[in-house]
Amino acid sequence: MSETEMNQPFKSGFVVVLGRPNAGKSTLLNTLMGQAIAGVSAKPQTTRRRQLGILTSDSAQIILVDTPGLHESNDKLSLAINSEAIVAIKDADIILYMADANSAPSAMDDKLAALIASMNPEAQVILVMNKVDSAPAQNLASNKAGYQALFAETPQTLQISALRAQGVHELLEAIQAALPEGPQYYDAEQITEDFERDIAAEMIRAAAMDNLAQELPYSIAVLVNEYSERDADRVYINATIFVEREAQKGIVIGKGGQKIKQIGTVARRDIEAMNGQSVFLDLNVKVKKDWKDDERFLRQLGLNDKK
Repeated sequence: MSETEMNQPFKSGFVVVLGRPNAGKSTLLNTLMGQAIAGVSAKPQTTRRRQLGILTSDSAQIILVDTPGLHESNDKLSLAINSEAIVAIKDADIILYMADANSAPSAMDDKLAALIASMNPEAQVILVMNKVDSAPAQNLASNKAGYQALFAETPQTLQISALRAQGVHELLEAIQAALPEGPQYYDAEQITEDFERDIAAEMIRAAAMDNLAQELPYSIAVLVNEYSERDADRVYINATIFVEREAQKGIVIGKGGQKIKQIGTVARRDIEAMNGQSVFLDLNVKVKKDWKDDERFLRQLGLNDKK
């Protein structure tokens, strides 16, 4: 650390990553952290609850908050998911508004911008145009202007590819410059608030979402029943994939157990990348009828309406 840096006050704050489903919020969190701590799927609405990623340097602590996209349904699961995003907006010092550079703003973007304006107008907004590596140049300019128009004041705008880590260093510099002065909330070594077993559950669900038919993934929940170290470099995980209907159970298991094996292979790879240990993953499938409206079960998943 230079003498100039030593004389500067410490900065810290909560940086909420917001945007509609599949804008790349969880991918950005993993890229910024340099490791997988959030489940990522090609299908939208993978994230169901807030997840923290903590970056600490000698001069600042950036507390990244990955949020779920808003849901239109009125079941208790959707209400709980929406409350996760709303609470995060209220607590934000900085909001990274993630936009897919390939698409123009939608009604969901209007709704999110209105929530920011009504619930936390003091938060600094940084517009992050993601997936610029795949966006045609003629669309990028018009889409960027559309997203900028969502806000009363044109926000600072950066163009990145979270998947390829393009523009991420510049984004980190912009975040640190915008942070307020503040304390170090977490130990320097801590990178998340979540337990590894909770991260594992999200990775199993993301693997299921990527390997199942279009509608079924949204009827799935995952609970980790056991997460234990059997020896120095091997972890045993027993987890249950819950579905809403008996017919869905057979789809998740697949013919001769091939589908559940496929899900397990992908999930195990991601969990091993997260914890740096060999993993024995034991998956089973159970039916829990109408679990999306079961408040007690939602609390087990770490979800409840916080409004």
